[in-house]
Amino acid sequence: MVKVNYMMKNYLLIALGILLCSYHSPETFETKSTTSKARLRKIIIDAGHGGYDAGATGKFSQEKDVALGVALKLSKQLQSDMPDVEVVLTRATDIYHSPVTKANIANNNKGDLFISIHCNAAPDIKHSKLVKYTNKIYYTGKGRKKKKHVRKEPVYQTYTTPNPAKGTETYIWGAHKNDLKEKAMRENEALYLDSATARFVKDFDPSSPEKMILYSLKTQQYFNRSANLALQVEEEFRKVGRISRQAQQRQVGIWVLQAVAMPGILVETGFITNPQEEVYINSEKGQNEIVDCIVKALKLYRRNIEAGK
Repeated sequence: MVKVNYMMKNYLLIALGILLCSYHSPETFETKSTTSKARLRKIIIDAGHGGYDAGATGKFSQEKDVALGVALKLSKQLQSDMPDVEVVLTRATDIYHSPVTKANIANNNKGDLFISIHCNAAPDIKHSKLVKYTNKIYYTGKGRKKKKHVRKEPVYQTYTTPNPAKGTETYIWGAHKNDLKEKAMRENEALYLDSATARFVKDFDPSSPEKMILYSLKTQQYFNRSANLALQVEEEFRKVGRISRQAQQRQVGIWVLQAVAMPGILVETGFITNPQEEVYINSEKGQNEIVDCIVKALKLYRRNIEAGK
């Protein structure tokens, strides 16, 4: 291994340190970026679930089918509205891919952005109501002292009703998962280092402070970009009258978001367990409206990153 000039290493540390001073708490969605402008050249679209993994189910539909329908429409709309941006689907048919496979598809295709499409679900609400009282016979004592008693006991009927939860949510990975995101950055640094930076740091040990700062900075930049896009997607949903349950950090359950070496969001298009929303997210009109909102958010996202924001 070629030794890197000591002064040059110090210069890199200082330069990266200056950038690190602009670091903002990952608990807030920050708009500032820590590196220069970039281009949006390739978008990975993931239709959640698939194959034997149906995901959430409604009265007449399954999440895997809704997600695929929206993903295919989103791909088609992006190819029309952003013809210079390449679109890669993790699946285009009803097949199952593990989260590891999905992350590999995204990373191997060197995506600039990862969008996963899903539906939300909420458990039915359980109810019970008093139907009647019944006589319950019981005895006390033994032998000659044994006595018969009758008491009234309530009889309840139990039933469920659909959960009224409705609306959209857009998730990014939780900030407490940044160590896993940095691991993805270490393993896929060729995806995001420009040629000049790659040449400059190629002789640094992956566990060196210089590389650790670099991975941390890039992770924070991707966190900020993901957060900004998530916020904009939810804003577009609000504009068309959807109930927005806000952009959020996902604390559990979306491993693939921190496994891809790129910004990423997961869009919950609506509650498949809500009868009205199930009809909407399965309809042509509903899916087209969902796609239109995501595309509008992507256009603003693209303008921002290409302006160096």
